[in-house]
Amino acid sequence: MNSDPMPRLMPAKPITRRLFFALWPDEPTRAAFAHATRKAAKASGGRAIPVEYLHSTLAFLGSVPAERVAEVAAAAAGLDLPAFKLIFDRLEHWPKPAILCALCSRPPPEAGELAAGLWKALAKQGFVPDARPYRPHVTLARKVAKPHAIGDMHPVAWPVDGVALVESITAPEGSQYTVIERRPLKAA
Repeated sequence: MNSDPMPRLMPAKPITRRLFFALWPDEPTRAAFAHATRKAAKASGGRAIPVEYLHSTLAFLGSVPAERVAEVAAAAAGLDLPAFKLIFDRLEHWPKPAILCALCSRPPPEAGELAAGLWKALAKQGFVPDARPYRPHVTLARKVAKPHAIGDMHPVAWPVDGVALVESITAPEGSQYTVIERRPLKAA
């Protein structure tokens, strides 16, 4: 017989949020991506990313304790970088993650500087930077089976004027994203 008058409770699992920093396009840029890539995404045989979720990930953090969200958001506050423009003009199939994505054939140096500056601030918070250099891309479809449309695409100009902290929630129908906070870049 248990002589302990109080039942022992299992320690509560800490609440975490799956976070990443991204470039988050405005509505005209989203519409331009949808127009330029709809046929390629459909022909890929994969699951097209909903237009409202198109983005370019700068820094994926993974599961972060909920109480650290404000601290993580502050990492983007110290970025003192100018706005810039990305021109997405190529479609590629990446076999290992099985995705179809749009890329910039000539990304401006500001894009790499933004990602590096963000990772530098995040490293001070204990996050381990991605070893791969930042390569601006927008995932258009996942679980791609037959990447027919790769190569040049109708160019999409994306005026990058800020950074977004985003939460990802995995659902059976695919990931769902919510922008938690946006930080502007300096006017060009």
